[in-house]
Amino acid sequence: MFRITTLKLIVLLAGIIAAATAGMWCFLQGHVFYAILCMLAAIVLVGSIVRLFRSGTRKISFLFNAIENGDYSFRFTSSDPKDRFNLMLNYIKELLVKARDEVMEKERYYERILNHVDTGIVVLNEKGNIYQVNKRALELLRLSVLTHVNQLQRTSDRLPDLFAALETGESRSIRINTNDGDIYLSFQASEMTLHDKKFRIIAINDIEHEIDENEIESWINLTRVLTHEIMNSITPITSLSDTLLHIHGSREDDLGRGLETIHGTTKSLTSFVSSYRKFTHIAAPCRTLFYLRPFLEKILLLFSRELENKGISSRIELSPDDLILHADENQISQVLVNLLKNGIAAIGEREAGRIWFRAYCDEAENILIEIGNNGEPIPAPIAEQMFIPFFTTKTDGSGIGLSISRRIMRMHDGSIKLKHSNERETIFLLTFK
Repeated sequence: MFRITTLKLIVLLAGIIAAATAGMWCFLQGHVFYAILCMLAAIVLVGSIVRLFRSGTRKISFLFNAIENGDYSFRFTSSDPKDRFNLMLNYIKELLVKARDEVMEKERYYERILNHVDTGIVVLNEKGNIYQVNKRALELLRLSVLTHVNQLQRTSDRLPDLFAALETGESRSIRINTNDGDIYLSFQASEMTLHDKKFRIIAINDIEHEIDENEIESWINLTRVLTHEIMNSITPITSLSDTLLHIHGSREDDLGRGLETIHGTTKSLTSFVSSYRKFTHIAAPCRTLFYLRPFLEKILLLFSRELENKGISSRIELSPDDLILHADENQISQVLVNLLKNGIAAIGEREAGRIWFRAYCDEAENILIEIGNNGEPIPAPIAEQMFIPFFTTKTDGSGIGLSISRRIMRMHDGSIKLKHSNERETIFLLTFK
């Protein structure tokens, strides 16, 4: 087998042949006693060969058993530098350890790649045990750990059934209510076989941004068409009414009053359409760096007289206190002013009214700003539609304040959402990525 083992084997085989030949010769010569001694010597040498092979077999068997159990801490003693058998076994072990380390390094490499993709990945077996999950999946599912599909109930009762029912190649989208507001997730399943075991790969994507972008784009296109057509119709009417009023002057008859009514209505309608044009003509953000605390203090200062008259208290909480935001200060100011106006209106005549700002960083180093109040809660049907352009519950409202705010946040690669609204508090959440 190896040098020393091979030499031993050759010597033992030579000894057996010599002993057997000598025994046969002695037996033919009538020396029975010497023939028996030679045969016994041959038997002893055969036993040595058997022990030699058993020793090697035990070592090889131990090597394979240890490797099968993942134990690479063993080492065969080799005090004799010529004991090539033990040296070779140790060399084989080192090769296997090297191969194992390379495989583990590749696994860590692929895991790092998975943790940097923007798609959530969940790998599970047929029993629902989670084989692998990346960070993005945990973020989207609002979980800190995921080892079994049943743990998905913490996010939504529908998720375990959805994972079980999702067919290979199928894609489903659902809306999930969380403490941070509603999220829209898309799930797509695929299948793979590894070591004769079937695994399912679930890809998870946040499609809220895609839905919002498509919705906003549709509203923008619709608004542009409507305002264009309305203005084309109003302009000649306004011009004609101006001309007629100039010709007839101020008359108290029906014609004069009619012309003044037409003129006033067209001007009001023009002003009305102009306000909707703001929704479709928002300038690209001019971003600068600014500290949040003085910025938020300035926003509250604009409403200080109104807050004081209504007995509404205000506060600002920052963590850390020197948070810096990279954004268009004027546009973000417009967003916060819209939210503060709505908050003051929601508090109304309530006693001990409160309004607050809370800003902090999350684990992904995104800056989050919460705008809260303890006013009347927002009913669920209204909460579902309040970001839709032109939707309003106010008699004198235009319905574009929150939709403009959402578009501004989208242009900052961020988001705005209603975190929650109940009898205790209503909180809007701005996320800056």
